[in-house]
Amino acid sequence: MYDRRQSSSKSSEQTVHLLSEAGRAADAMLAERLGRRGLGPVHQLVLSTLAEHGPHARFDLAVQVEASEADASRIIDELLAAGLLDSMVVHAGGRRQLVSLAPAGQTMLTTLRGDATAAQDDLLAPLTRGERTELNYLLRRVCAGAAARGRARPAAR
Repeated sequence: MYDRRQSSSKSSEQTVHLLSEAGRAADAMLAERLGRRGLGPVHQLVLSTLAEHGPHARFDLAVQVEASEADASRIIDELLAAGLLDSMVVHAGGRRQLVSLAPAGQTMLTTLRGDATAAQDDLLAPLTRGERTELNYLLRRVCAGAAARGRARPAAR
C-alpha cells in the first residue's frame, strides 16, 4: 500500500513508484479473482489469445503467450480437461494438434472479463468517472510513448 510519508515529496520521483504500486495492486486483485476460479493469468491469456486469433498449434500458442512450451502445454491440458478448449488433429505438413476455444471457454472468458472490470472498479473506486477517463487517456499516452521507444507493447484497446 502506498504511504506518502515513505517516499519523496517530488512528484517526478513518485510517478514510477506509484505506477508500479498500482500495477501490483491490479495484478493481485486479478490473480485473486482468477484463483477463485482455479485459473491463473496465463490461463486467461490463452483463452483471450484463442478468442482473438483463432485456433493454434500448441507450440505456436506457447510463442504467442510468451510461455515456455512445457508451461503452455500444461495449461492447455488443464483447459482441455475443464472443457474450456476443444482439440483437433490436422494433417497439413505433418500431424499437428490444434486447440480452439470451446463454447464453455467463451463463457468463462466473458466471466473473467467481468472479474477484470470488477477489479478495475475496486482499484479505481477513489476516482470520479471523469478522473477515471482522464487516467485512462494519460496511461494510453504513456504506454504509446514507451512502445514507440521500443520499451513496451502498445496499450490494449
